[in-house]
Amino acid sequence: MIKILTLAGGIAGGAALSQYPEFSQQYTQRLAGQVDTLAEIGADFDASALRSGLTRTQALAQMTGTQFLNDRHDDMQRVFTRHVILSENLTALRTASPMARLAMPHRLTDTETFTNTWADYNPAMPLTLSGGIAALAGFLGGWAATGVVLSLLLWPFKRRKTV
Repeated sequence: MIKILTLAGGIAGGAALSQYPEFSQQYTQRLAGQVDTLAEIGADFDASALRSGLTRTQALAQMTGTQFLNDRHDDMQRVFTRHVILSENLTALRTASPMARLAMPHRLTDTETFTNTWADYNPAMPLTLSGGIAALAGFLGGWAATGVVLSLLLWPFKRRKTV
């Protein structure tokens, strides 16, 4: 029974992890759209500042005095910060091979992009080398994790050998 359950855990792990390469590819595509949009917003802000003879920092510093301006200042600061973070993640994901992306789940942390990618994602049969390797890694991880959990759960019930 334990062997059947560990095999089932391995199959579940393999099926789940085999989807990661394609999901990360679709996430990367959406992330690129987010970065492009944020860059456009930043460029528009910078152009407005330049027309007024200001740098970005000077323009942001002038956005004070009313609740609206304070809120808008904070909004723009978040846009600039998010653009930097997402750009770094996009560069890392674009330059990584599908296999290297397996070690980069920390680069798929933008909640909005992740949620939207997940909402449109449909699992598919992994026919690429990276999908196959991910499936194998997931199988081995699922098999091992299930085996360890079952062993720990059943350990108190094992019969002790008597001499």
